[in-house]
Formats: sequence, C-alpha cells, structure tokens
Amino acid sequence: MKLTNNQKKYLRSLAHDLKPFVMIGQHGLSESVIAEIESTMLKHELIKIKLRVSDRDEKQGIINKIIKFSEAELVQVIGGVIVIYRPFEDNPDIILPRS
Repeated sequence: MKLTNNQKKYLRSLAHDLKPFVMIGQHGLSESVIAEIESTMLKHELIKIKLRVSDRDEKQGIINKIIKFSEAELVQVIGGVIVIYRPFEDNPDIILPRS
C-alpha cells in the first residue's frame, strides 16, 4: 500500500497528539523491541516511535528495518521520532481520504 501525500498529511494530523508507544535506546533494535512494536501494531494502526540514536546512518537503518518487518508505511520522521501506519486487516479504525 502506497500512501498519497494527502493521506500522509491526514495521518500526520492524527499523530500530532500521540505520545510515543515505543522507545528505542542506544542498544538499537533488539528482539524485545521488535516484539513490542508488533504487539502495539496489533492494537493501534498509527503509532509513534522515539529513536535515541545519534548517528544518522544508524537511525536510517533502524527505520528501514522497522518498516520492513512491520510491513507498515512510514508517515513521518521528525528528529528522533517516527510515525508509522499499518491498517487493521478487518475493520480499520482509520478511514483514509481517497486521494
């Protein structure tokens, strides 16, 4: 699923007031963090993740891994916070604009 700019804008507006559900520290993307992201994605379609990584390349690598294993769409990256979206397979809570 590829999100349009309008859909990303809508999701960013929904994510604005969200608190980060998952925090990734200096130890990086461990199995427990991956499991936590997956369990959170089963309860919430749109989540914020806080990354405490100083190296840009390492941060981008972590973001790419999160997107790959979670099968979610990257909505936004601001500093050390990312927003990802994966709709529920049955009865999605968030109805995206058409275009």
